[in-house]
Amino acid sequence: MLKKLKLKQKFTILLLLILIVGVSFSGITLATVLNQNTKDEMTAKALSLIDTMSSVREYTLTQITPELMDDITTKFLPQAVAEYSAREVFEILRKRAEYRDFFYKEATLNPTNLRDKADSFETRIVEGFRKNKNLKQVTGFRSLPGGDVFYLARPLAVTKEICLACHSTPDAAPKTMIERYGTAGGFNWHLNDIVAAQMVSLPASGVIKKVNQSFLIIVGLVSALFAAVIFLVNFFLNREVVVPLKRITRVAEEVSIGHMDVDFEPLTNDEIGNLAKAFKRMKRSLNMAMKTLRVINHDREL
Repeated sequence: MLKKLKLKQKFTILLLLILIVGVSFSGITLATVLNQNTKDEMTAKALSLIDTMSSVREYTLTQITPELMDDITTKFLPQAVAEYSAREVFEILRKRAEYRDFFYKEATLNPTNLRDKADSFETRIVEGFRKNKNLKQVTGFRSLPGGDVFYLARPLAVTKEICLACHSTPDAAPKTMIERYGTAGGFNWHLNDIVAAQMVSLPASGVIKKVNQSFLIIVGLVSALFAAVIFLVNFFLNREVVVPLKRITRVAEEVSIGHMDVDFEPLTNDEIGNLAKAFKRMKRSLNMAMKTLRVINHDREL
């Protein structure tokens, strides 16, 4: 099939193949880089938020809860609970427009407050932390009714004895807490048990859309660049190779039928010009040979 094609067509096919392979390879590479950069950026933002919430928890556990422990027996104060403090601080943060679609949750398998109850997806994450004690963090994307979100989760373990004052058994828990939340959940915890996953969720739909738009723009620019290269190569090939070759072919055909008044004009010093010079020398030699042959034939006739 290729043998039947002209030189320009062969070069066009070759360049189109290069275009397809180049755009495909660069597209895959670009998509990988953009996705990784996006994930790294979102991870950095999520880490900043979750570290902030961890600091709020630590402050509550070390400075607020101990001061209020004596009062809990007479009046349970949720403000003394680390999870409550972190959640409330985050809700204040969400009042700012740029954080409106961000979420924080301490997804718990057996919570005191039902708003912390882990759903099936979050339950799998907590169980994953329980099975693999060396797993310190997980990240990923999750589809929700409101759109895709990027999440970062860390294990939450019972690390302080003070937590067991409310979460060991219902009998040991403050009566005011039992009156508020009941005895259905939040008990039988043990020191160092992983009971929850600390999770921050960031909106991802808009970010993914921007990444896809950037991908399409860059691939479009690369494709346009390749198309421009194909056009320029074809233009150069046509002007510098195809047209001179056609001219040489036309002159050679004229010479082949005896028209010696035409000549090969070497317009360039490249290989095409050298070819024209070679044909010109061949024509000169052929012309001399034909003159010699005519002289010999004339002498024979005499």
